[in-house]
Amino acid sequence: MRKLSMDELGRKTVDEFKAADKTPVVLVLDNVRSMHNVGSVFRTADAFLLQGIVLCGYTPVPPHRDINKTALGATETVDWQYFPTTMEAVQALKNAGYLVFTIEQAAGSVMLDAFTPPADQPVALVFGNEVSGVDGEVMKVADGCIEIPQSGMKHSLNISVSTGIVVWDIFVKLKAAAGH
Repeated sequence: MRKLSMDELGRKTVDEFKAADKTPVVLVLDNVRSMHNVGSVFRTADAFLLQGIVLCGYTPVPPHRDINKTALGATETVDWQYFPTTMEAVQALKNAGYLVFTIEQAAGSVMLDAFTPPADQPVALVFGNEVSGVDGEVMKVADGCIEIPQSGMKHSLNISVSTGIVVWDIFVKLKAAAGH
């Protein structure tokens, strides 16, 4: 076994990325404080060719050196927009035809392994603040809540880790549903 060279990886250029068919998923960051977490979410969105990211409230926005440090250029490929509040973002996404799911530990949540993403409608996934999670008012207007099953003592994951887990799971399920 050997590692693949950069040439063998077949990476898209910025223009190829922009023109490519996207995975029908948008990530919403609800008052995420850490620029490193924001940059990491951009990299995840790039890796899985997501439609975009919505940054809300006091979530930092590009361009910024600390976001770029972890994004490694993904702020140039992934479309993003900013809303003053997460509620405004969620309402705009619902009006645009997205089903909105929060990622949170909550009564009535669906465990990620049991969640089936809709094959015919785009989804928006709301990830919350590092300490307080997703805003309670946003939870009330979401179409559902997805929870990552956890068995350890902490029952807490960094937002960048949570994003990677959830996006990978939904990406795989959408590919399987499309027959790829």
